[in-house]
Amino acid sequence: MTLRLRLAAAVSAALAVLVAVTQPMASAARAVPGAAPAAVSTSVALDGRAGGRTFDGVGAISGGGGNSRLLVDYPEPARSRILDYLFKPGYGANLQLLKVEIGGDTNSTDGAEPSHQHTASDLDCNRGYEWWLMAEAKKRNPAIKLYGLAWGAPGWIGNGQFWSQDMIDYVMRWLGCAQNHKLAIDYLGGWNERGYDEPWYENLHTTLASRGYRTQVVGADSGWDVADSMAADPAFNSAVDIIGAHYPCEGGDGGSALSCSSSDVAQANGKPLWASENGSLDLDAGADELIRSITRGYIDARMTAYLNWPLLAAIYPGMPYDTVGLAVADQPWSGAYRLGKSLWTTAQITQFAKPGWTFVDAASGYFGGDRANGSYVSLRAHDNSAYSVIAETTTATSPQTLNLNITGGLPTTTAHVWTTDVSSPTAHDNLVHVADVVPAKSGAFTVTLQPGRVYTITTTTGQGAGQAVSPRRADLPLPYVDNFERYRPGSQARLLADMQGSYETVRCAGRPGTCLRQMAPVKPILWQDDSDAFALIGDTTWKDYTVSSDVYWDKPGTIELIGRAGHQSRPQSHQEGYFLRIDDRGSWSIVRSAIDSTLTTLASGKTVAPGIHCWQQAALQLSGTTLTAMLDGKAIGVVDDPTYATGNAGIGVVGYQTDQFDNLRITPAKHGPAPATVTVTAPATLQRGETGTVQAKFAVPAGAPAAHDLELTPSGLAGWTFDPASVHFDQVASGTTVTATWQATAPTLRDTPTENPITVTATYAQRSVQHWSYGKAVVQVPIPPPTGTEYVSDLAFVSTSNGWGPIERDTSNGEQAAGDGLPITLNGTVYPKGVGMHANGSVDLYLGGACTRFTAVAGVDDEVDPYGSVRFTVAADGSTLTTTPVLTNSSDPFAVDVDVTGAQHLTLTVDDAADSNAHDHADWADAKVVCQ
Repeated sequence: MTLRLRLAAAVSAALAVLVAVTQPMASAARAVPGAAPAAVSTSVALDGRAGGRTFDGVGAISGGGGNSRLLVDYPEPARSRILDYLFKPGYGANLQLLKVEIGGDTNSTDGAEPSHQHTASDLDCNRGYEWWLMAEAKKRNPAIKLYGLAWGAPGWIGNGQFWSQDMIDYVMRWLGCAQNHKLAIDYLGGWNERGYDEPWYENLHTTLASRGYRTQVVGADSGWDVADSMAADPAFNSAVDIIGAHYPCEGGDGGSALSCSSSDVAQANGKPLWASENGSLDLDAGADELIRSITRGYIDARMTAYLNWPLLAAIYPGMPYDTVGLAVADQPWSGAYRLGKSLWTTAQITQFAKPGWTFVDAASGYFGGDRANGSYVSLRAHDNSAYSVIAETTTATSPQTLNLNITGGLPTTTAHVWTTDVSSPTAHDNLVHVADVVPAKSGAFTVTLQPGRVYTITTTTGQGAGQAVSPRRADLPLPYVDNFERYRPGSQARLLADMQGSYETVRCAGRPGTCLRQMAPVKPILWQDDSDAFALIGDTTWKDYTVSSDVYWDKPGTIELIGRAGHQSRPQSHQEGYFLRIDDRGSWSIVRSAIDSTLTTLASGKTVAPGIHCWQQAALQLSGTTLTAMLDGKAIGVVDDPTYATGNAGIGVVGYQTDQFDNLRITPAKHGPAPATVTVTAPATLQRGETGTVQAKFAVPAGAPAAHDLELTPSGLAGWTFDPASVHFDQVASGTTVTATWQATAPTLRDTPTENPITVTATYAQRSVQHWSYGKAVVQVPIPPPTGTEYVSDLAFVSTSNGWGPIERDTSNGEQAAGDGLPITLNGTVYPKGVGMHANGSVDLYLGGACTRFTAVAGVDDEVDPYGSVRFTVAADGSTLTTTPVLTNSSDPFAVDVDVTGAQHLTLTVDDAADSNAHDHADWADAKVVCQ
């Protein structure tokens, strides 16, 4: 930013703060333009003799999902500029804590981080990028504290058991690797968000001491319940140095943070209380919640450290949380990056208060005693040489006047006022020095703060905002080629991001040179659900290209090439894209993967068996809607599918084979002749059991090769029947069309949806290569209204949504898999019928005006005792009929009885009562409708 712009920004920001020196006969304060509402006045005595807990710092987390993966591949000087903004004092976020993942070859949100020990006999202290990141952080800020935590682990550990001696030894080897990198690890945790095993923690603490480590143990990176166990077990209490909880503020993961909480037991323990993971917030929109989590986290819950998840989003667009963190760095080829408002909000604390300073409890609170006005915390240096007051007005609707009185040996020298406007889209309003105030001789002065901002009032100096500017964004050009010869063994290939498993360079098997190998030989100890081991690469805007690689089957199994990989949801198996799969026996398929993890085989066949311990070249070509599978340069199958137009490329294996890849190439695809088309027509509506006519027209465009041995086969959801089963044509010439007709009968099954796709598959050969094309029409199959008295769980559901796994019929919600619930149980009473849900969830039922009453017994299922808090709502045709009070696991079951006369649709909803949906297993027990 030029000096002129910077001065203009300071003048603009100065309008947001009104400063008056309070002294005898002081003149009236200057008015702030546009400040119409009257200011709320709060008086604060900041006394250097008063105290509170010790400030431990503000930091961020690299890990919990490969979220720093692309940063290491950034070119200079962009990479150093990003690192400066994150870690350099007086420049940007100035982070004081850095928590990193101890890699375990398993996905922990946005990717998998490599293990330092893939197998029991394997150890490489140079794997991954966390060692590099910690060293770069230390280079910029030698005082930064480092913290290690595992999300998962290789499957060999403890025969799949995390809480084992193997895991203790594994962590000790990781600490040894840190020493090799001249890094001292200050803090160490157990298993991220997976509770705790008391003997394991005691063993860890003892082992650390016996080996001379001064590393402190954090327990347990989950909830505050660890404090209860510590209070009950002196040995466990001695083994834990810091009590760390995740997402302890209102709304939990990604929540509002209007308030925060710990527990009386945790506060009484006397050990530091940390928000050892918080955030999950957009880099700009989440700045309000970030600052509230820190200031209100201390005021409400006495938390003395805050770690934001994640550090930054150095991941491909379309991944979960792709704009979450302090910055976004998703284009290493262009060097482009984006700094978030959250980075500057963090700087309002870290550039003005150092770990080891003391919170002043008596000078921390809410403006006017009302949290709606915003909050403030005061900190002082241990020797009273400086102080800082951090204030946020993110929830205020009017100005806040802060009357400060500095006493007790604290300096009454000039106080500097800095601010960040969290509601402003411009960088000019980030970390701006807006005023200097000289207190009266008594130490008193007044600052009036405008809504929607973060302020720091401080006697410290040396702060600043970096001026480096990001390069422009640009597409990654094709071709992209990597033969892996430039890497040392054990490296990750540039731009290749592991989603599950671990891909790293090794000496090639069966040929000279360096290749890429999938290194996890068995299923890891998971943090989130499993998937095949795969990795993604490249630009999400890539459209028509061929991804090819030499492939080596180390063991019997299946390799994958991936094209047009688009959005991904959690877990990583929920990945949009096309997958070419070829096994060692010659079976191949092109599979379409959907965001809900549904896999649809678009084409499949058999080719010459590659066998194991040999190299072949596989390729997947994507040109328009045409997808071509190739082996050793020869097309083995072609399918037309319009679902995905752009996305990353990738490689993978089905399961955890240690197969190898070489000479990865992504090249522009050549455009071939226009594909054949299938056009389907069908009745708009069929009643259940009704028969109608379905017709398909198959057309070969002029100039395209003739189609031979055409087979047209209709299909639908469960229960549909078609007569005849298929229609055959020997040949369809170029530029001609053929028509096939069927009699289709709609299902009578309960769970038949109202919207039913009818698909006609065309299989045929062009130039001796097998092809597949598809056409589709949609038929509405209405749900009949209920009759008599019927249990809701026996009715067809028009639609459902659920906060965890699927909604269950006649069982509790259970976990993520269908049918994994338990008998519905409320306060010890078992109900054989009902609907099990998880907040936030809903079920929509079609009543057709035929019913008069809905009854149920609502409550939180005993399977989550003592947790859970939910609210139940019954609505008819969009209008709320009744809402229960907030029900917890200790509440009595609530009887629901409402009139639904005339209702067409009935909607049953469960919400999380605005306190996060953790453990919110909610039952509509004995739910019934009374109908005509």
